[in-house]
Amino acid sequence: MREVAIAGVGLVKFGRYDGQKGRPYREIYELGAEAILKSLKYADMEWKDIQVAYGASMFGGLGVPNQCMSRLGMPGIPITTIEGACTSSQQGMRQAYLDISNGLYDVGLSFGVEKIPPGLIADTLAPEWMLMMGFNLPGMYAIETRRYLEETGATEEDIARIAVMERKNAIINPNAFWYQGPEITVEEVLNSRMIASPIRFLMATANADGAAAVIVCSKNKLKSKGRTVTIAASAHATAPYGYNVLGMSSREKVNPKSTEIACKEIWEKSGYGPEDMDVIQIYEAMASGFLWDAEDCGFCKPGETAKLVREGYFEIGGKMPANTDGGLMGRAHPTGATGLAQIIELFLQLRGEAGPRQVPGAKIAFNHCHGGGPNALCHVLKR
Repeated sequence: MREVAIAGVGLVKFGRYDGQKGRPYREIYELGAEAILKSLKYADMEWKDIQVAYGASMFGGLGVPNQCMSRLGMPGIPITTIEGACTSSQQGMRQAYLDISNGLYDVGLSFGVEKIPPGLIADTLAPEWMLMMGFNLPGMYAIETRRYLEETGATEEDIARIAVMERKNAIINPNAFWYQGPEITVEEVLNSRMIASPIRFLMATANADGAAAVIVCSKNKLKSKGRTVTIAASAHATAPYGYNVLGMSSREKVNPKSTEIACKEIWEKSGYGPEDMDVIQIYEAMASGFLWDAEDCGFCKPGETAKLVREGYFEIGGKMPANTDGGLMGRAHPTGATGLAQIIELFLQLRGEAGPRQVPGAKIAFNHCHGGGPNALCHVLKR
């Protein structure tokens, strides 16, 4: 297999493009096209250089990737729509990575774009009987959170600390929803309204509009060889029996979660371990998800995450900086674009281009993304 590099990235600030309250209105296709153009400019490539494309959107409707690309000119290349819930765009990058590593193409594009209205998103993952009983996204997180708190002794204050940490990181990220926004305190999080006990409003990610694009290529196609970032390994897994649509345990655990399966594979494939990482991305659509996902990925022992959060272990400047761009809590969550936004932050960190969020000397990074179905993707990037 050939070594695959990330040549260029493009991100449209996560926010609202609905034309209300003085905000600009932009079509979903415009957002996708802008992210692609930014990635081409970064890579110093032309539209004609792209040989294959994978586009993602959960809620955009029919043919969104093709419509985004048509704004730049119809290239006649294979364009495949990927929908894997929150992992959608990252699944596209994984497929482009496999295409290039196996020699099918030399240059591939992956992008994701989304426009989501405020409020609770339509849940099409769970069967109707589950939805009628209240087992929507917040409800499912609430059940798993309650289980985790009871089994480990972690508290609601620990969940609030994660939300505070990620908002703090987002405030210094120009592409984040909460850029230059107000800091929040543990008390403010705990006093925000209840959504599904013990999940409160400020423990939940904000829905947002936005787009992200990544160009991957064989190393000989890079226009510049300086500070090259390559994909060391990629892994994708779905959950076995015994787990619900979000990959959370629905009864006494007898099988590994999709995250655990993907992480076992990524460490074996890459030859690295959690202790080798300089900066990481952990998925968490609700702040509490960080607690168990960090453990399932191997960065903490079972029940240890809360203690490490209290000690500042995952903060910028800590021993294992996580979600330096604000994560889902601070960057926000336009589902189709979220997976690649995680990759882009790690790429910028490894290139030394993360500005005030920069982790000094970062050379190797880990990404974990989780989506309904359930499925989990992991990548290791290195410079």
